Amino acid sequence: MDKPKIAVHKFTSCDGCQLSFLNAGLDLITLNDLIEIVHFAEAGALDPTAKVDIAFIEGSISTPQDLTRIQKIRDNSGYLITIGACATSGGIQALRNFVDHKTWMQAVYASPEYIKTLENSTAIAKHVKVDFEIWGCPVTTQQVLQAIRALLFGVTPVADQDAVCLQCKRENHVCVLVTKKQACLGPVTQTGCGAICPSVGRGCYGCFSPKENPNMNAMINRLQGFGLVDDEIARKFQQINNQADGFQYDK
Repeated sequence: MDKPKIAVHKFTSCDGCQLSFLNAGLDLITLNDLIEIVHFAEAGALDPTAKVDIAFIEGSISTPQDLTRIQKIRDNSGYLITIGACATSGGIQALRNFVDHKTWMQAVYASPEYIKTLENSTAIAKHVKVDFEIWGCPVTTQQVLQAIRALLFGVTPVADQDAVCLQCKRENHVCVLVTKKQACLGPVTQTGCGAICPSVGRGCYGCFSPKENPNMNAMINRLQGFGLVDDEIARKFQQINNQADGFQYDK
């Protein structure tokens, strides 16, 4: 029986989520016995137009070429899974959605007339059907491997919807929101990172997306209670997942 074929495609991103595959170490070797990776530039396999059973997408749509390429990938894929904040919500580069992108281009590039880009940086799901989203910046190796294992057994992957606060309790971390009055987004952020920031005494900044049904009003009231004004609160949510539904703060 032929092994399922998998591809990993990159769009506008830093490559961090692709490294989650490579960081699997021996697990990647074991996985390779079960699947065939036909396209993964960072791992050496190059066949971007191959028809595959599962396509993983890292990065946001930010150029005219991206629009054409993502449609071809969707047509050639059984399942399409987005990995990371860039692919699922537009990423840190989507901060340009709040301003005139041409102004930023002129400030960054010596010859901006040669840069072909879209006005906004957008999530993959804004353009094609996405079968499953894996949030994080970056995603973890465990998240990726769990998704692949589930699909190999014909099971729909399930995302952990717990808040970072629950992970802190499991790890016995002191709550920085309560004890230090830090602007921690743990109550409204999905776990997955292992509560890394609170473990070293700093507040969560929402790299793993909004949790299921976040109570944003309560979170905003808490931040206002710390003395933060509207602009300061808005900036707390205008970071990695600034375009994510649930992190849109209307001042």
